[in-house]
Amino acid sequence: MTAWTLAYEGFDPGGEGLREALCTLGNGRFATRGATPDGRLRTPGTYVAGCYDRLDSVVAGRTVTNEDIVNLPDWLPLTFATPDSGWFEPERAELPRYRHELDMRRGVLLRELRWRDPAGRLTLVRQRRVVSMADPYLAALESTFTAENWSGPLRVRATLDGRVANDGVARYRDLRGDHLTCHDTGTQDDLAWLSAVTRSSRITVALAGRIDAPEGAQRWPAEREPGRISSEHVLELAEGVPVTLTKTVALTTSRDHAVHDARSAALRHVRRAPAFAGLLARHAAAWERLWHRARLDVDGPELSQLVHLHIFHLLQTLSPHTADLDAGVPARGLHGEAYRGHVFWDELFVLPWLSLRFPEISRGLLRYRWRRLPEARDAAAAAGLAGAMFPWQSGSDGREETQTVHLNPASGRWLPDHSRLQRHVGLAIAYNVWQHYLATGSMPSWCAELLLEIARCFASMAVRHGDRYEIRGVMGPDEYHESYPGAATPGLDNNAYTNVMTAWLLMRAHETVHLVPELAPDAAELKRWDDISRRLRVDFHDGVISQFTGYGDLEELDWERYGGVRRLDRALEAAGDDVNRYKASKQADTLMLFYLLTAEELTGLLDRLGCPAKPDLIPRTIAYYLERTSHGSTLSAVVHAWVLARSDRARSWRFFTEALHSDVRDVQGGTTAEGIHLGAMGGTLDLLQRCYLGLELRRDGLRLDPLLPDRLGLLSLPIRFRERQVFIDADHREARINGSPRRSYRRGEPIMTGTGDLGRRLIHHRERLGLTRDQVAERAEMSPGYLKYLEENADTPDTGALYRLADALGTTTDELLGGGRDRPPGHGPARAHPSLEVLDEEECRRLIQPGGIGRVAFSGSHGPTVLPVNYKVHEGAVVFRTAYGGPLDRDLRSGVAGVDIKIAFEVDRIDEAAREGWSVLVQGAAHHVPEEEAAAVTGAGVTPWAGGERHLYVRIVPQQITGRRIHGM
Repeated sequence: MTAWTLAYEGFDPGGEGLREALCTLGNGRFATRGATPDGRLRTPGTYVAGCYDRLDSVVAGRTVTNEDIVNLPDWLPLTFATPDSGWFEPERAELPRYRHELDMRRGVLLRELRWRDPAGRLTLVRQRRVVSMADPYLAALESTFTAENWSGPLRVRATLDGRVANDGVARYRDLRGDHLTCHDTGTQDDLAWLSAVTRSSRITVALAGRIDAPEGAQRWPAEREPGRISSEHVLELAEGVPVTLTKTVALTTSRDHAVHDARSAALRHVRRAPAFAGLLARHAAAWERLWHRARLDVDGPELSQLVHLHIFHLLQTLSPHTADLDAGVPARGLHGEAYRGHVFWDELFVLPWLSLRFPEISRGLLRYRWRRLPEARDAAAAAGLAGAMFPWQSGSDGREETQTVHLNPASGRWLPDHSRLQRHVGLAIAYNVWQHYLATGSMPSWCAELLLEIARCFASMAVRHGDRYEIRGVMGPDEYHESYPGAATPGLDNNAYTNVMTAWLLMRAHETVHLVPELAPDAAELKRWDDISRRLRVDFHDGVISQFTGYGDLEELDWERYGGVRRLDRALEAAGDDVNRYKASKQADTLMLFYLLTAEELTGLLDRLGCPAKPDLIPRTIAYYLERTSHGSTLSAVVHAWVLARSDRARSWRFFTEALHSDVRDVQGGTTAEGIHLGAMGGTLDLLQRCYLGLELRRDGLRLDPLLPDRLGLLSLPIRFRERQVFIDADHREARINGSPRRSYRRGEPIMTGTGDLGRRLIHHRERLGLTRDQVAERAEMSPGYLKYLEENADTPDTGALYRLADALGTTTDELLGGGRDRPPGHGPARAHPSLEVLDEEECRRLIQPGGIGRVAFSGSHGPTVLPVNYKVHEGAVVFRTAYGGPLDRDLRSGVAGVDIKIAFEVDRIDEAAREGWSVLVQGAAHHVPEEEAAAVTGAGVTPWAGGERHLYVRIVPQQITGRRIHGM
């Protein structure tokens, strides 16, 4: 086991669904399950965020409409055959070796197998798969074949298959899943394409594929069938010599930005896609940037592996690409079809972690809700309410997508589904708006509008009854209780979680009005909100908070008989009973109050509501409901780990480890194969980040009250708070902020800027003194974890930390900062015995390959001209952007056909701390890139040095490349 890989040995037909879900690859725009590219025992699935379709089905004698996230055409299929053998299928093959490995650091799925065919030929196959995090339209599968004891032809067949349906969840198979129609296929040059259209939403989706085969490989004409297209190559294998073939695909839809039509866009994307090595390099670099911001270090390889797995799948579903999409938080990620890809309240467990890491992503997810305000307003009005009432399940346009009937697999019966009465989804949205405000310090007017409209809705739900307000006819998070026993109509009164959080929301609404006064309601409405927030009804029984009015009158369940049964509702219904009769919960309901609110906040709210809390109320309530919960949801372990963190650390740790393992071990019994549980994954990360650290976001700053389990060891993480990077590390003894023992961080604390290459200077001075990292950290009175972070990451420490580091290293802050941002490189004295090394052309090209900042020099109309540019290296040429009509435009046009203008391009890098560096000079002909070739270079990602409207691309074709490196002893 390693901290960065998840591995599976052997082919396990019964476990393929679980492995497929956990080995899904995605980039926030689309994801593909980790299905094998060959064989029959596979559940392929490719899903684009926000791509939904509705179909009518007849079940239980009635017509129901369901909206699904659509399973899109399968880009993966690729199989192979040795002479006189059939196509390879793992379930029928003799496999001396078979292994899958998910590389989470780089986002690569690897498969390695050895196949012995019926003739005894052994073939080693290594495959690498990516769904590009750098280019959200691209994916690729690289296959390398090695004939171990034979030589001869190997046939390889690659397919784009549109004959897929939504059939990945067994209990949905009585419902229609044939969402794709109007299939079409074809070829253009050496590219194959396939398109289809969703039946009701009329979204066009297109795949375009390119096969990169070795020179000399035989290619057969494409074979077209209805809904699929295949190509076949014949590779000549020599014993022991690996041969590689790559399948690169682009996936586009008619909903994409800057697209005329999906098919031509897919063809353009795949045509300009780099070879696999280049695609992988850009993809891995994108993941490296994500891991820098998502870093969450814990002790031990198993714990680290699970934490990395949860972060990995969270970022595959919700990446920076998602921020620019109209997409919400699908409860099962983009990993399967459970819950039909709908958006529930799971964002409550996900966005708080994102807001402190990737605020732009959480802001995009809140916009998904804001864009659906009109639909939520209509829903509220239809129910006779004010404001905005969001649906329990949301999809494409924000209308209620919750099913009206559901199948109980234990009895085979279709039953009424009343879960749409979970109005508390609006409270989750409002809570996340407020958490985003606390994390970023920003309350845009559209966020304020969202929170205030939800507050308006909940205030209108509150009905005056005597001296109290009541909220009737709802369901809480529990989900087992949807009505009173024997009642003719569904719904419960005064769910404690709903009522207390409504009081919390109305208080936050008052604060929001002060932040965005232009949206303030009139005085009468504000007065009513204040009155409701003081008079909402909360029931109690047996010295604990009642889950809802009348909960204390329910029967006790025979827990010995049903011990270990997680889905009590299904088991009891199959036995002719009804879970509504019992004091039994699927997951935390009342205890959600202790998850979202600190003890101080909750007791303050209860006091405000005229229900002062007795000293033992919180521990009694936690213990009471723990004994009556079956944990039929993966979210249950997250919440119970959180609420027990202060009172029962050992039990909290057991729930935490269960939550960490919930998908890897499939604790709910077969559900992970239908899609990972994104809320539970986000919840475990937030539990580490906020609960065990006791991290409380306040309007004036951060406060820490850590109480880490002993077995957690050291916890280290950077967060972004109010546009500042703050590094926190802690163990069970103390917490440190930016390396120093502290428990608070005030908004606006000074941060050093202009640090330059601080990390390398710290390492240089530490090694100059012969000190270890721990020794320097001790001298600087900071944690080794923070010093390691500063050495490895470009960051901005506070002033005190910088001065302590300078003292510890026997230098000055000016020296650590490189002499200030205005100090020119090379200002310091030369190293002793410096030497110059002449670099060959290959090394020069390697040094400039990553791109960056350089200078171009040429003889202009007004004399010698030198200009800074941002550049990229594209297909061996240096490419940069400038403005039409500028000096590079005017002076590089010779006016003489066929005459090249030779210019110079220089890149140099100087390491001030080490007193060494290098310089590369490129000389060659400069050309304006003509419009017909522009598409080939625009994908290189070149940005202009000065910004603005600079759309002229210039290409320098090197004729001479020279370089020097200076060394010092």
